Amino acid sequence: MEDFGRLMRLADYQSFLPVDHDTLIKINISWHHYYPACSTSPWQYDGVVNTLFEDGYDPKRIIPTHNRTVVVDDKKGIVNNHLNTIDWKYGLKTVHLYEDDPPINWQVYRPKGKFRVLQNVYPDGVKIPGYFFGKNIIQMPTVKTHVFTTITGAMKNAFGGLLTEKRHWTHSVIHETLVDLLMIQKEIHSGIFAVMDGAIAGDGPGPRAMVPFVKNYILASGDQVAIDAVSAKMQGFDPLSLDFIRCAHEDGLGVGDPGEIEIVGEDISGVNFHFHGKQETFASRGQKLIYHGWLHPLEKLLLRSPIVPWSYAASRLYYDAYWFNFIGKKRVEKIIDTEWGRLFREYDLEEYKKTHKRHPKAPSG
Repeated sequence: MEDFGRLMRLADYQSFLPVDHDTLIKINISWHHYYPACSTSPWQYDGVVNTLFEDGYDPKRIIPTHNRTVVVDDKKGIVNNHLNTIDWKYGLKTVHLYEDDPPINWQVYRPKGKFRVLQNVYPDGVKIPGYFFGKNIIQMPTVKTHVFTTITGAMKNAFGGLLTEKRHWTHSVIHETLVDLLMIQKEIHSGIFAVMDGAIAGDGPGPRAMVPFVKNYILASGDQVAIDAVSAKMQGFDPLSLDFIRCAHEDGLGVGDPGEIEIVGEDISGVNFHFHGKQETFASRGQKLIYHGWLHPLEKLLLRSPIVPWSYAASRLYYDAYWFNFIGKKRVEKIIDTEWGRLFREYDLEEYKKTHKRHPKAPSG
């Protein structure tokens, strides 16, 4: 808890998040299974909320926010990733963006700036949650690679929250989409911040089928481009070679050149995880054929027509039935034997209740 508090204060988080506004905590659940480095960790979530409580943010105005995808059940993910323990500890009420409690008010958004690609992907209008307007947001990604964007971080974390479940329509132009979404965030939110967990980092065909490594780093920034650039550099990539970072830097949405980023805390100038993110799974190869390969002319038929459920079923069959059981579980077991694995087990809700009380500032009910 002390580490996350120090991290956020080093990054001067309160200057980015006005205390008199609601603060959304955009949780990342990339899989409903627990898989290390895949989703927001319980210690990351715990540390961020604890810091907000300590620094006078109204507990009733701290709002964990979740989206689901066509292949990931966020409610199962909350339990399996032990995030429900943090909700219980601090008395937080979660908001699911596909439900209507409170009203999410999805609406067509017309930006003040100019979209790069979203107007072409959604010719009938880009719908975003009206519920987000005027609120702070804290993005909660992890340090990992990704099959479409090389690395994924703060900018990609907004992808699930801002767009509807038709967000997969943008995968063929994902880099430009992330830049458009950052522009939207800057227009609608009262404040933006990101806290990234790299206690365990993932290399390979993320966000799910990665190899997890204990790395023992945590990052935070009010600049979504900068935190992604630093994460990319630590993983072993040139940040400006990644289109979404370069384009956001060129558009003035943040700083993507590591030479222009002030880094406080530990000296990471010599850090290089030597990640490569080049491995592919059977499923990711198929996706890339549709988005960028010889199947691209059939993209609308395969992914935007009444036959689209075939792709959801294929993904679940591959990742949930085959990959997790025959490959993923062995990797999880290796991490569970580490100190982070032991900490993860301690966050099991029923076990946690035996030795911990709710936070004294937690709202009742």
